This record gives sequence, C-alpha cells and structure tokens, in this order.
Amino acid sequence: MKTIGLIGGMSWESTASYYRFMNEGVKKRLGGLHSAKIAMKSVDFGPIAKLQARGEWQVMADMLGQEAKDLERAGADFILIGTNTMHLVFDQVAAHVSIPLVHIADAVAEQLKQDGISKVGLLGTKFTMQQPFYKNRLKEMFSIDVVVPELSDQDIVHDIIYNELCVGEILAESKNAYLEIISRLQAQGAQAVILGCTEIALLVNKGDTKLPLYDTTIVHADKAVKLALE
Repeated sequence: MKTIGLIGGMSWESTASYYRFMNEGVKKRLGGLHSAKIAMKSVDFGPIAKLQARGEWQVMADMLGQEAKDLERAGADFILIGTNTMHLVFDQVAAHVSIPLVHIADAVAEQLKQDGISKVGLLGTKFTMQQPFYKNRLKEMFSIDVVVPELSDQDIVHDIIYNELCVGEILAESKNAYLEIISRLQAQGAQAVILGCTEIALLVNKGDTKLPLYDTTIVHADKAVKLALE
C-alpha cells in the first residue's frame, strides 16, 4: 500500500472527513483490520484565511510548498491538498516536490465524465467560483461547462462557509439558502452540482435534492484510496 500525503487543516472540520473517508475506503476494499497509510500535515487555518482575504497567494503557495516537502520527506508517495480553494496555488506547490499532487478538480471531472455530466453547477468560496483555476480546468481539460451562482448568491455561499461551516456551525436556515441556490443553478441548465468547498457537505448532501451533488471530499479521498492500492 502506498502512503497518502495530506495537507489538511483548511479547515480541520473537512480534514476529519478526509481521514475518515480514506480509512473507510481502504477497509471497504481490503477488509479485516486494514486502514489507510497516511502522512498528514495539518496547518493553522486562521493565518491562511487572512492571507486569502488579502490575496497573498504566493505567500500561501510557499507555505503549502513547505508542508508538501515535509510530507515527501515523511515517506508520502503522493499528496492531496485537502481543500478546493487552495488549488489556486496547485502548480506552485507541486513545484516544491518530486512526488505527484492529485488535483481535486481532476478527480471530480473524471467522475462527472463517467456519469455523463457535461454541464455542472459549482458552489464554493468566492475564490473558487470567481477565479478561473477551477472552472477553466474543467472546461479545457475535460470539456465540462460550468455555471456559478449570481453574485449575491455567491456572497451567501461564501459567508456561510467561513462564518459557519469552518467553525462547525450547521444551521437549518443556511441549508435552506443553499438548496434554493442549487435550484437556481439547475434552472441555468446544471445537470449536477459540485460541492466545491470541502465543508459544504457538512451542510447539504445528496439526500437533500434530486439534483446530483458531487462531494469533492469524498471524490478526492476515493481517488487517493485507488492510487494507494494500485
């Protein structure tokens, strides 16, 4: 079994889900007392959130690059960045190490293509919804069209992530707000919706709407398990 490297802590709430999903995935495939081999560096999200707000992406790229180096030295065979937003600096982080980084959008796109989805809605932080690093990758590498909420809805999605989900608050009114936004994405032609922030699945899941929802934490973790057991 290969060792999975995980850069976590962004936030720790979703990192806990990564850890659980990867271990459950290995147990499901191998049975018995088997569990995943994981090397993890979990960062302090407080300073990173402030850097995100100031747009200091190169500083964050260098920080995560150092974490990736530590994981490589610790024996990781490949690395996951356990957050969608920080894939904005994916290429810069990858340049710090000689082992592969597994892009979260690639894992999701592979599943979308397998399921015949050609137009998808995207929820996430405003960085993920507004900047091209995620949307363009899906379009240019996988020919998947992406629609995002209108700006006022983006504010709602973003604020709930940072002010509630990242601190473990799960509110019924926020869930209802997300479901209304998902309905509006469907009206824009979305055949499914990417939960493009690893905290969103703490609030909504596939049982809440008839529209298919793709939990990026589950998909990314499952891809890691497959690679670890190849």
